[in-house]
Parts: sequence; structure tokens; C-alpha cells
Amino acid sequence: MAVLQEITGWLSHIMFYVLCVVLIAFVAYCLYVRHVHQKYDHIPGPPRDNFLLGHTPTFIKEINKSDGVIHDLFLEWAEKYGPVYRLNSLHFVVVMIYCPETTKTVLMSPKYPKDPFVYKRLFNLFGKRFLGNGLVTATDHDVWYRQRRIMDPAFSSSYLRGLMGTFNEMSERLMNELEETADTNTPVVMHDMVNCVTLDVIAKVAFGVDLNLLKNTDSPFQTAIELCLKGMVYYLRDPFFKLNPKNWKTVQQIKDAAELLRATGEKWIQNRKTAVENGEDVPKDILTQILKTAGMHEKANNLEDHELMLDNFVTFFIAGQETTANQLSFAIMELGRHPEIYKRAKAEVDEVLGMKREIVYEDLGKLSYLSQVLKETLRLYPTAPGTSRWLPDDIIINGLKVPGGCAAIFSSYVSGRLEKFFKDPLKFDPERFDVNAPKPYYCYYPFALGPRSCLGQGFSQMEAKVVLAKLLQRFEFSLVAGQSFDIKDTGTLRPRSGVICTIKHCTQDVF
Repeated sequence: MAVLQEITGWLSHIMFYVLCVVLIAFVAYCLYVRHVHQKYDHIPGPPRDNFLLGHTPTFIKEINKSDGVIHDLFLEWAEKYGPVYRLNSLHFVVVMIYCPETTKTVLMSPKYPKDPFVYKRLFNLFGKRFLGNGLVTATDHDVWYRQRRIMDPAFSSSYLRGLMGTFNEMSERLMNELEETADTNTPVVMHDMVNCVTLDVIAKVAFGVDLNLLKNTDSPFQTAIELCLKGMVYYLRDPFFKLNPKNWKTVQQIKDAAELLRATGEKWIQNRKTAVENGEDVPKDILTQILKTAGMHEKANNLEDHELMLDNFVTFFIAGQETTANQLSFAIMELGRHPEIYKRAKAEVDEVLGMKREIVYEDLGKLSYLSQVLKETLRLYPTAPGTSRWLPDDIIINGLKVPGGCAAIFSSYVSGRLEKFFKDPLKFDPERFDVNAPKPYYCYYPFALGPRSCLGQGFSQMEAKVVLAKLLQRFEFSLVAGQSFDIKDTGTLRPRSGVICTIKHCTQDVF
């Protein structure tokens, strides 16, 4: 009995000391948060929801809104607080920047690495390795540069010219599908259709695999990409998402999806390795370049090599497919809403292409107005709406000193919708990008800027132009009445309705 009392006494003492340590740690953490507030509170910004969580409750509230787009809130704050404002979450501080000079300084220089809080967090997705140390998420400049140098040949102008055949082939599949619905007044969800095409394109030209998703509509691969994109939003914006029991099923589905993407990559990479070992001719595509990354680190072990290859496999599917599909969907939506722009774009396509079915590389340069339509689409609807960098040192932004040691976010969505940069910013006006129009000064960057700009932007815009040109050449389309033209935020931005159209064969008079 005495021994039991002694043990109980010891446990009481231990619990007391543990509680004291926890209390001291909590107080110390609160003091540190207060220090961070004092360090950055001279920067304007919206009132914090509370001392510890900062603005996190507002973010979560916006995410959970059925029709919420958090970038509209950032736009509202930019109009209210100016070209630089502060946001807090726990002990983290983020500055939102809409100053062209600072945008140029930071994005154009390798001195400012990608924000490790965001990009290192995407190493995993709810505990499953996701983008890892791939080309998008590598925060160390030297590590990123070695990968970028290896990948560059797969995006050279000479290689992209050789992809025109595949762009035409996959676009023709879409046209053939639309033939079946033309003249029947059957509504078509255009986002679903172009999403299949862009995924087919990236699978074929990057990895040598023909998915043919317009016919194979039950592919788990497409669903897995969709789940991972949603998972990225939950994972980055809501730190408490996985703690809520009602979300556990969703979290498991997202983890399974990430695992499926990597398992698919493993299979495709092994098939290509076997082909190389057997002396077969293989294309100089993205997959070939991914295999070369295995030799990037001389001292890397085989497991590290293998995982890095899978990192880049997942990276190119996540970054290279959904964004182009969303751009095309928004472009179709705006053309349907503006008959005069539609007629001018179609007239240009008819003049350049006539009746020929095979679009050649030289045709793309002649479709200048169509390029303006696509650029204006990305101004209003940048499908990857922003990027972030780490500020290691103090910096002066618009006359305001911002202490180093925080992240900076540059939102092309917000910049593209600010009146100070674009007159009547919510108006869809391709004339803004006419060759003789004044050029936007570091406030238009849908593919980011500088050394970390999107490697695949040329690829993406060639593909988008081929698909849209063929659609205008072959069909008339009109938007089904009553649908929403709002934006849905799933990590990338897409039309909420999916853009529902009726399709008809072209006649002489359009609209």
C-alpha cells in the first residue's frame, strides 16, 4: 500500500511538472507570436480574427462556402489596404504584394526562393508522398536548376514543333465526339470534354501512353487527379481539415489517389526503362528527361533516384493538364457571352485555316487575335492564380519596410482585376493584348515570371490554340441559358457550371 502511495505521489509530481512545462511552452509561444505581431503590424492589413489563429478562421470560412473564391477576398483587401498588406496565421506572416516594381524585383531574381512553407508542404499530401522534390516544389535553387536544365530539351521550340501532329490528332478526337451531338441540341459540358483532351495530350506527348479518355470515360486516373487537386486546397488552406472525423473518408480517398498517381508513374517509367534496355527507339519526351534526372546526383541511392522520377511524373500531370483545360473552358465561355468577339475570332480562323483539317506550326503565328483571346482569358481567369516567394532579407515595398523572414504572395488573379492596372478590369476585352496596345508592366503573370516561370507555357498555349481553332472552324456553339458563370476554386480556377453549350455544324452566318 505504501509503495502504491509512493508511485501515485511520483506520478502526481510528474504530471505537475509536465503541466508546468506545457504552460511555460505555451506562454513562450504566445510571447513569440506577440513578437511577430509587433515586428510586422506596421504593415496594413485586415483585423485578425483572434490572437493565435490570425486570419485562419476567415480562410476556412471562405473555403467552406459553396460559392466562395478566396481570391475575391484578396482582391477586396488589395483595393482597401493597397499594394502590400499583411496576413497572419499562428506565428506565420504572409505579405500580399501588388506592386509592379517589387513583383519585378522578386520574381525575376533567383535570390528569392519559393516559399518553403507552401512548396515543402506539398512534398506530401496528408502523409503520402506527392510532389516531393520535383520541378515545381524544389525550393533549393541549385537542385531546381539542375532539374530544369535536364527538362529544357523536352520544351524546346524544335521539339514543340514536332508535337503539332499529336495536338491535331487529339483535337480531332474531340471534334469527332462533338459531331455526334451537333444539330441535335444536346447540351455538352465543354469542360469535361476539353479536360479529356488535355489529359490525353499530356499522356501521349509526355509519356507515350494513349488514354483515349473521350471513349474510356471510367478511367480512375482522371478521378485521381481531380481528388489530388482538391486535396491540395484542403491541405494548404485548412490546417485542421484532417482532424475533423467527418473528413477522414475524404482524406483517405485523397491519399489513395496520390498513391495511384505514383503507382501509375512507376509502371510507365519501368516500361520505358525496359524499352531503353532492349535498344528500342524512344522519343525525347518528358519521360525520357525524367529518366535522366536519376543521374542528377552522383551519390544518390536508387530509392532517392526512383522517388525523384515519380515526383516529376506527378508534377507534370498535375501542372500540365488541368490548367490548360480550364483556360479553354473559360475562353469558350467568354466567346459564347460575346458574339462580336466570337465572330472576329472565327473570321480569323476561317481566313488562316480555310477548310484544311491539319493545323501546322506556321498557322499558329497567324492566329494573332485568337492569341489575344487566350491571353485575355488568363488575365481574368488565371488558372494557376498565384505564386509565392520567401523574403530572406528586409525589403522596401512602395516606401514601406517589410522585415525579412516571411513569405510573399503574388496573385495574378488580383493584379489582373485591379482598376489601377487594367481599365474596366471585369470587361472581357482581347484588345488589351493587341500588338500596338500598351503592355502591362509586371502585373500580368499567369505563368509566373523569371527563372521559376512555368516551363510548359509554350506547350500549353500551342495546345489551347489548336483545340480552340478547330472548334471555331468546325462548329457554332452557344451557351445554354440559366447556367452560372461564376468561378469554382479547386486549387486551380475553373468555370463552376463546366460551360454547358449546344453545338451545331458551322453555317455561313454565325450568331
